[in-house]
Amino acid sequence: MTGGTARGMWERLEPVHDLVYFAPEAHRAADALGMRGFWMGYFALRAAPLGAVSPSVVTSCFYVFHPARVHRALPDAWHRAAPADVLAARSEAMDAAMTRLFGPEAVGSAEFTEAADLAWEAAAAADTAGRVLAAANQALERPERPAGRLWQALTTLREHRGDGHVATLVGMGLGPVEAMVLKAAAGESDAAFLRETRKWPAQDWAAAEARLRERGLLAGDGTLTPAGVAGRAETEARTDEAAEGPWTALGAERTARLTGLLDPLARTVEESGLLPPGNPVGLTGRRTAGR
Repeated sequence: MTGGTARGMWERLEPVHDLVYFAPEAHRAADALGMRGFWMGYFALRAAPLGAVSPSVVTSCFYVFHPARVHRALPDAWHRAAPADVLAARSEAMDAAMTRLFGPEAVGSAEFTEAADLAWEAAAAADTAGRVLAAANQALERPERPAGRLWQALTTLREHRGDGHVATLVGMGLGPVEAMVLKAAAGESDAAFLRETRKWPAQDWAAAEARLRERGLLAGDGTLTPAGVAGRAETEARTDEAAEGPWTALGAERTARLTGLLDPLARTVEESGLLPPGNPVGLTGRRTAGR
């Protein structure tokens, strides 16, 4: 098992996880809880496993958002709905979204239950030391229905990888804005989309670009230098290596089986039109073996 396994699995699980941000069922659930607007719903639904934590904690965990973006949503969201109620609504919404998108027959199939159980086993095996979001999601009760179980397992695995990615960025001296500038320069996401949705002022973005040029990672035209390409590759390789544990625990044969079960689900989400242009998470669409 190599870091390529973790990367390939992330390309499959990330689209399914992203339903919590973009499926209409998630938006309706947030509205029913009293959340005001997309971003309050986003922060409440994603942060609820942590409990009613402060904006500073969420800013730290989520890493790439300007503090002002988080403070506009929290702690106001917790005055509108308790985290336990948000979690219940989240689970119900994801069950409904997956049933609608994949079809009742698929969600009720033996193969879907198999995928849910394999993913849950991998998520349960994830080492969450130093991974706060992963630990909070891993501690949640096992959903009875396969759709909710699969989504929650994939979310734990997604946050496990994300926590490792943040640790890698910190270790390499790449702050939130520098990380996004490099992602955009690598062609993985749209720079304007990242800056505007994460609420960073233009001057902060320009300052991060200047720091990266000083480090020799960013060229004057905004592209990656050879050192920037190497540094970006090292960041991703370290992230993938740190995310390998759950798949090593599951084993190569059962990981390959889960790969095949997740492929059509990821493809369905990607083809649904739900994911926004600008690709904020940097999905490549490459789900071939080892990638």
